[in-house]
Amino acid sequence: MKGDQKRVLVVGATGYVGRHIVARLHEDGYRVRAVVRDEERALAPGAYGAPALAERVDEWVVARGGRADVDAAVMSDVDHVVSALGVTRQKADPWEIDFLLNLRYLELAEEERVDSFLYVGVMNAATGTSMVSRSKHAFMEALRRADVGPQIVNPSGYFSDLTEIFDLARRGMAFGLGDGHVRLSPIHGADLAEFCVSRLRAGAGTWDVGGPEALSYREIVQMAFDAAGRKPRYVRVPGALASSAVWAADRLSPRAGSLTRFFLEGMQTDSVGVPFGTRTLRDYFASLSDQLQRSAERGGRSRTAP
Repeated sequence: MKGDQKRVLVVGATGYVGRHIVARLHEDGYRVRAVVRDEERALAPGAYGAPALAERVDEWVVARGGRADVDAAVMSDVDHVVSALGVTRQKADPWEIDFLLNLRYLELAEEERVDSFLYVGVMNAATGTSMVSRSKHAFMEALRRADVGPQIVNPSGYFSDLTEIFDLARRGMAFGLGDGHVRLSPIHGADLAEFCVSRLRAGAGTWDVGGPEALSYREIVQMAFDAAGRKPRYVRVPGALASSAVWAADRLSPRAGSLTRFFLEGMQTDSVGVPFGTRTLRDYFASLSDQLQRSAERGGRSRTAP
């Protein structure tokens, strides 16, 4: 087996990327120790087609809280650490999770002298002004200085994130900043997991990675409308209005403001990584359309059943 029964600790195992990483590690013969907050939830399939962790995890660690809930035993006999831990839409403080909680695992990894610590970050974190970007960048800098074989993988963006574009297209209207010329190369979670696992034996390094295609935002929107079978309608949002959206979100909560700023900044900066994988965004959107059609058909049959 490729893994030679090396033990890999996966932090953030129940997120979209974490689930795919666990599945890939299991397939490649590694021994997987997964950190989760809810084991029962982990056994079920995740959002956006992410796999269930049932029968893919060898050792479970349930850590329900923050840093105080993580003790040295989690790192016992671990060879590699992979962290996909981070805040996106969760009700949590990015600094507490993306930086401080990751830092706790890094400190324990250094004490145990693990072979490598791989972190799934994000492209352009160094130039981002949101607390999400700043927290991720702060941890990347700490990891680069650590004595653990630091590895940083920065994806351009996930197919799962672009599900919202498809949902807008189904409703007949999509929004974007400016003319939509910004380019990115989104990647499927399974392809990103394959890339991450392939890095475990590669030594220290930082990699910007994307899917097989580099696309403009307008091209992505067009694909979404094609899959939804709707006539394209693209609404350009002025930069001033985007700033107002951040202000309004800040009024709701600092977390909401930070996440809004993070996603809006991502729509203004090119994020194109080294191409990797075979799964295309067009096929992903088509699969979403197929799922909706099957769901509608099931709903129609249930209404007409005697």
